[in-house]
Amino acid sequence: MRRGLVHVLAWSLATGAAVTLSWWGVHTVMAGTAYDPPRALPITAAGAAAPAPDPRVSSTRRPAPSKSPPARPGRSPRPSAPTATKPASPGRPGPSSGDTGRVRSYDTEGGRVVLDLGPASASLVSATPGTGWSMQVWKTESWIRVEFTSGADRVSVFCTWHDGPPHVEVGNY
Repeated sequence: MRRGLVHVLAWSLATGAAVTLSWWGVHTVMAGTAYDPPRALPITAAGAAAPAPDPRVSSTRRPAPSKSPPARPGRSPRPSAPTATKPASPGRPGPSSGDTGRVRSYDTEGGRVVLDLGPASASLVSATPGTGWSMQVWKTESWIRVEFTSGADRVSVFCTWHDGPPHVEVGNY
């Protein structure tokens, strides 16, 4: 009987240690990510996408923004078709997505960034790295930076609005 209890106790301790180690590893990796679940944009009667309201409660804990320096200005952004029913002409902005902002997507070598640009601020709708690229996101009260990295190649999409309406710059570094 005593021998059986020793085996059960040893198994319990080993299982508890394995679960704890696994949880710690996953938690450590996930705590360093800046993941915002994608927002669904409802389609209005006119066919344009309307921005969804920000959730009041988040199911994820967001890390504090990094104190890294902002991206250097590079070439001008290349907006692609916004998230709507009709694609825009190349190089021209697409249709407005409502009174509160315009949803714009920026295709880069490293991936795609979708921003909701309002009259005095912006929000990140989604950011998707391309195959073989990794991604990092920084957010503050007056700017958003998404950086795609693959080896020594870096591509940044940088949106600022501290001194006026949002301005987006895309650059290779």
